[in-house]
Amino acid sequence: MTARILVVDDAEANVRLLEAKLSAEYYDVLTAPDGPSALVMAAEQAPDIILLDVMMPGMDGLEVCRRLKADAATRHIPVVLVTALDGRRDRLSGLEAGADDFLTKPIDDLALFARVRSLVRLKLVIDELRHREASGRRMGVIEGAAARMSGGGGLILIADDNDEQIRVIEQELSQDHRIVVERNVDQALPAARGRADLLVINAASRSHDALRLAAQIRSDEATRHLPIIAIVEASDRARMVKALELGVNDVLTRPVDPEELAARVRTLIRQKRYYDFLRNNLDQSLELAVTDPLTGLHNRRYMSGQLTALVRRATHGGEPVSALLVDIDHFKRINDSFGHAVGDEVLREFAIRLATNVRAIDLACRYGGEEFVVIMPDTALGEAEAIAERLRRHVAGSPFHVAGVDDPLSVTISVGVAATLDAADTAQDLLKRADDAVYDAKAKGRNLVIARAA
Repeated sequence: MTARILVVDDAEANVRLLEAKLSAEYYDVLTAPDGPSALVMAAEQAPDIILLDVMMPGMDGLEVCRRLKADAATRHIPVVLVTALDGRRDRLSGLEAGADDFLTKPIDDLALFARVRSLVRLKLVIDELRHREASGRRMGVIEGAAARMSGGGGLILIADDNDEQIRVIEQELSQDHRIVVERNVDQALPAARGRADLLVINAASRSHDALRLAAQIRSDEATRHLPIIAIVEASDRARMVKALELGVNDVLTRPVDPEELAARVRTLIRQKRYYDFLRNNLDQSLELAVTDPLTGLHNRRYMSGQLTALVRRATHGGEPVSALLVDIDHFKRINDSFGHAVGDEVLREFAIRLATNVRAIDLACRYGGEEFVVIMPDTALGEAEAIAERLRRHVAGSPFHVAGVDDPLSVTISVGVAATLDAADTAQDLLKRADDAVYDAKAKGRNLVIARAA
């Protein structure tokens, strides 16, 4: 897994050392000697990770980090602050500034590459979501700008059997978050499948294998994106590296520094909410891409894909597929007499009646204008015709009550019914027969169902 890494340090020797280490692992390395240069390069080159020294003249690393995280174009780039060995205050200030992780001088190679790989994995996921969201915005199916995400008010799950450590964590985090403690590590995975925002595990425990839990969390579909903080012994480098390789997002050493824990939790929850925001926007865009916004039914695009697949199955030995093509009679007269707002209300009311008068397996769609299609899997022509007749009687027998119109509106429909015929049939053929049947119904006076067998 390669990536583009921006190294920012005013000491050329430090830059060259990091550049050599990273290049040897086939990372593409960019360098900047100061804060202003780093800001320009981050905006222009879009690196995957930024390794940023804290102590620099002029604009220090903390200010650079704040500016990166304040800019919508760069706030998604993971920033790793490089601090002195005793830089606790730098770490806390860096977390408040939005830093994603830390490395301590002198830099340990194992820690460096483990943290880089962990952050690259996260960045790849975020980049893919951002790319798809941007595509949705260009197509007009996603609106609005990304909101600033809070790192407070989360649900924190603690998987630990150390009562004193649990007490310290609860005391610090309960001020801003809801805490759930699971002392039985075997029950932590089911608990995490709920609405947890973050998991804290005790990787230093001797009574259970917390790293196995981390691996299970990452392999489970429901929890694989849940942020994890692992608590390890300061001397146990191997366990720390293994935790990061398994996908743990952050590592804290014992004894836990409550302030640093709280700051790291806020950072990870903020990241999770940004990820959830992007994913929810994508879900919304997918829904909008296949849904008619006026009626809430599936749209023509979705209908075409589903019908093509069902007809292909039917013509290769599967059960027959039927289609109803439904047209609201004299709909133009409604628009001309009462206005388009009333016409839209009639379409919405009809969509509700259509969806509630067909079967659960049937797919009701708006085809366009006042035309609707119902796809009926595993349905022969006679059965489809009976359902269409039931729908016609329901619509004709129950006038539409529309706001702004004094008297109920009498609405009728004409329905064409067709079913798959033979191996040469296509979705277009099926719809053409249903469309011809609708024309027959209209020619014979409307408010009719006509089935076209061939």
